[in-house]
Amino acid sequence: MYPQVALKKGKESSLLRRHPWIFSGAIATNFNAFLDGECVRVVSHTGEYLGTGHFQHGSIAVRILTFDEEDLDQKFWDKKVQSMVSLRVNLGLLYPEGICRLCHGEGDEIPGLIMDFYNGVVVLQCHSVGLLNHVNAIRSALKKTLGNNFVALYHKSSETLPKRQNIENGFLHGDCPTPHIAEEDGIKYAIDWISGQKTGFYIDQRDNRALLGKMASGKTVLNAFCYSGGFSLQALKNKAKLVYSLDASAKAIALTEKNLALNNLHDNHVSVVGDAMDFLKDLPEPFDIIILDPPAFAKHLDKKHKAIQGYKRLNAHALRQIKSGGILFTFSCSQVVDKALFKHTIVAAAIESGRKVKILHQLHQPADHPVGAFHPEGEYLKGLVLYVE
Repeated sequence: MYPQVALKKGKESSLLRRHPWIFSGAIATNFNAFLDGECVRVVSHTGEYLGTGHFQHGSIAVRILTFDEEDLDQKFWDKKVQSMVSLRVNLGLLYPEGICRLCHGEGDEIPGLIMDFYNGVVVLQCHSVGLLNHVNAIRSALKKTLGNNFVALYHKSSETLPKRQNIENGFLHGDCPTPHIAEEDGIKYAIDWISGQKTGFYIDQRDNRALLGKMASGKTVLNAFCYSGGFSLQALKNKAKLVYSLDASAKAIALTEKNLALNNLHDNHVSVVGDAMDFLKDLPEPFDIIILDPPAFAKHLDKKHKAIQGYKRLNAHALRQIKSGGILFTFSCSQVVDKALFKHTIVAAAIESGRKVKILHQLHQPADHPVGAFHPEGEYLKGLVLYVE
């Protein structure tokens, strides 16, 4: 039986609502001797079973993997992986040569686990130390479930776990050179999980890239913070008149150009290495569509005010500069900036810009990034599509 963690009186209410996190202040048991990653059985102050999960020293002390009294064994992982894969297949999002998130942490009831599928290669990231004890079971479950569509498994957790764990990235199954070609919506992308950001690609913008494609024909488009050029490629595929791809990283621009070459979409495209704020102050020409998809401006609460001011300035510049009748796609992936606050900030930017603005769409992450009904914190991607008169 797993070591037992008892909660303080009255601290079980969130677990009874099936929220998967237990904060250290809610625990009555002396946990100083517990090891990071240990499987624990959680009970109320009266000894009633509440859930089983992983312990880790820190603010979030336990992450619950099951509310049923069951072992976290191979049978458990087979069931979980089968459920994740079946959902994506039923939604039409998982196919052999494609790109898809297989596991989205709390949204798939496995806190701390990210798995992305790229044309047969699964890239796995652990955000919880306890998951390191289960990677072999997860690998076996993937092999059973994906069959011949499972070519390789790459473990990339060195930057997502505490440095004290001394994790080395590498293949746990098979092998595959990078860049590796995978496809989204008929567009080929060069995926590099070794040196690329996250697991190699921003899968969470799939639906929003497709929406841009429907609006791009005959338009001039600025894709700021372009990274691998996903929005740019969608616009060009859908006959945009001219597309600028802008990023502060020369490496990102090189990746965008590689993806353009893969798809023979070099015509009507301009690459720019530069700062988005500076570029927006002095545009080379007015644009019909501007996309602002910056990295998270704040990852911690103490940076929230600064992040809000950053979003406001950035969007005010874009709103001042965009053509009359233009469309602005604007996003935030900062978890400390919720949907309501982001919307309020963009409205403030519109007021500051002096432009008349309508909200056309309110955007979010796609279906392979589900949000647990009992874990609303999982809704991290916020976006708005604005019409600017």
